[in-house]
Amino acid sequence: MTSSLTSDRIAEALEALQRATPRIHCITNAVAQSFTANVLLALGAVPSMTIAPEEVSGFASSADALLINLGTLDETRRLAIPIALRAAQEARRPIVLDPVFVNRSDIRCAFARDLLRERPTLLRANREEMDALFPSQEPFDALAESGAILAMTGAEDVVGESGRTLRLGNGHPLLARVTATGCAGGAVMAAFLAVETDPVIAAAMGVSVFNIAGEIAAERAGGPGSLVPALLDELYLLDGPEISKRLNIIEQREGRHA
Repeated sequence: MTSSLTSDRIAEALEALQRATPRIHCITNAVAQSFTANVLLALGAVPSMTIAPEEVSGFASSADALLINLGTLDETRRLAIPIALRAAQEARRPIVLDPVFVNRSDIRCAFARDLLRERPTLLRANREEMDALFPSQEPFDALAESGAILAMTGAEDVVGESGRTLRLGNGHPLLARVTATGCAGGAVMAAFLAVETDPVIAAAMGVSVFNIAGEIAAERAGGPGSLVPALLDELYLLDGPEISKRLNIIEQREGRHA
């Protein structure tokens, strides 16, 4: 299997995801739960959302991937997250960590650093969050010790690891006018990690599929209110020809530093 990202490879993985219907367990913020669940269902995955510490271990270990989102880090989530993370690790499930707003809270930032020491598969963060987690360090070098793949979101999305990166240019500004689009995007990455064995490619697939669907939805939406149903529709309808037509890979660097 080639290590490159191509539109054909994304389309094949999307079809595999729709056949497999992986279950993604999401410990996510209260604002994002409903939208994230609907995004996963539209994509072809199955969400589960419990945050109860007494039962989250069973949900995380039996899911096909785990999303940990720190957007509303209340006491229940703070207790449940380490339990779910360890259960997913023991079951060898991929784990996505989304350290939302660690740049606004020292306590949250310290908690996220502790989670990174547990070696999640993928860290999804923006530049401000990376600067808070790793001051004065280059993002990909900073993650080398943890072994995590990085998906750094922004005007351009950068996905990869030290020495192997992809710069991706899909997306639309209107996505930023609806709450929880970024959080739901992390769940889409988790879904692709469940069906693609190369975590760098899986993360890039998740970014691309969500943002391509967002582009199409934004073109026909009248504003943020109509974007949400349009986005769910486009995730449901997205196919290989549309991915091939729209995929915007700005740069793809393969290989690793010695």
